[in-house]
Amino acid sequence: MRYQPEPETSLAFAGLKRILIISDAWEPQVNGVVRTMRTVTAELRAMGKIVEVVGPDRFNTMPMPSYPEIRLALLPGKKLAKIIADFQPDALHVATEGPLGMAARAYAKKKGLRFTTAFHTRFAEYLEARTLIPARLTYAWLRHFHGASAGVMVATQSLREELAGRGFRNLRPWSRGVDLEAFSPKPREDWPFPHPIFAYVGRVAVEKNLRAFLALDLPGSKLVVGDGPQRKALEAEFPTAHFVGARHGAALAAAYAGADVFVFPSKTDTFGLVVLEALASGLTVAAYPVTGPKDILGEAPVPVGALDDDLRTACLKALDIDRTNCRPYAECFSWRACAQRFMDNLVPTRELVH
Repeated sequence: MRYQPEPETSLAFAGLKRILIISDAWEPQVNGVVRTMRTVTAELRAMGKIVEVVGPDRFNTMPMPSYPEIRLALLPGKKLAKIIADFQPDALHVATEGPLGMAARAYAKKKGLRFTTAFHTRFAEYLEARTLIPARLTYAWLRHFHGASAGVMVATQSLREELAGRGFRNLRPWSRGVDLEAFSPKPREDWPFPHPIFAYVGRVAVEKNLRAFLALDLPGSKLVVGDGPQRKALEAEFPTAHFVGARHGAALAAAYAGADVFVFPSKTDTFGLVVLEALASGLTVAAYPVTGPKDILGEAPVPVGALDDDLRTACLKALDIDRTNCRPYAECFSWRACAQRFMDNLVPTRELVH
């Protein structure tokens, strides 16, 4: 049974008309945070809300060290303060913990504004993998950052329990959705590779643990759809794998549908939107039993994927699962429901006076 929030955590304020979202992850970046915020924003506007997203594109930026595709806002405080003041939000949501998020948090505290945050990314683990800074130190800072929030939105029950164990407070459930029109079992890309095709879709970066997938002894072919800083190194290391680059729109949907099993090797994602996209495309999923996959796959009424600490075992099990069960299960996840839960989790910037 899907996790349902306790009634007292669902705070729907009909008067929250003007919603301002501050996010260091925004277009033209391509990742789960951007897809989530872009789609939720569209749904909220369709619900009659006035929504504005403030991203790095409005500021002078610099490339993120070791990840130049991501741009970080430089000294955004003064300009961001004016944007917030001019917009006069009924609700303020700080989506990320980067320079914009820190500046928004500082402004809100200075002005006595209440706001919400979200825990989208395992920043502590990513930073440790790239810089060797111990995750415990980063978690201490993250706990401080989110401690000022009136509500921290978290994608899964298992992550919520983990963060509670790390001392985070005011945690509120906020699941994700999938575009059921964009992703479907047909049309299928006719890949010119031997079947079965085990596919990965997403960023080609160290935190995605792709080497664990590419090193497996599996029948058929391994397919990687996506791009990122680790692509060249992995292509050289695994010449029999097929790297086809990033795809978008209908080409991405067809790429999913043309595979036989979707492999999700990451151990650090907080949800995994690509898992839902794969299920909507009629693919069974193989993954480690970690936060995200175990929450999504573990709640299915019938098997739609396989979880195992041995990823090869999970892949082979997933190959034998009935694919026809995947799409119906994916249909349980709508973006409208995701947007409504986001709305319910917001708080008014000022205390309501009764």
